[in-house]
Amino acid sequence: MKQEKWLSLLGLANRARKLVTGEDLVIKEIQKQRVYLVLIAKDASNNTLKTIMNKCNYYNIPVRQVSDRYTLGNSIGKEARVVIGIKDKGFSEKIKQLRSE
Repeated sequence: MKQEKWLSLLGLANRARKLVTGEDLVIKEIQKQRVYLVLIAKDASNNTLKTIMNKCNYYNIPVRQVSDRYTLGNSIGKEARVVIGIKDKGFSEKIKQLRSE
């Protein structure tokens, strides 16, 4: 149930245009420090996982792993997404709170 709440919140953030998806775009936003939270699928490739984790650690941006790419994609109305960056502080704080409960 709690998982459904944060997934629906992610869909709302997408409709509000507060998300960025795709490895290259997320990395650019991380470097510009315009994202407050990064969500990455556990089934991402090792190279993608390492790159995103290193960038987030360097720029001090929290990163959370999600079960799989289809869960991330479905939550925003797409087929599959490996990595999502949240560009709004309010959405990111609420998603972190719901994921930790």
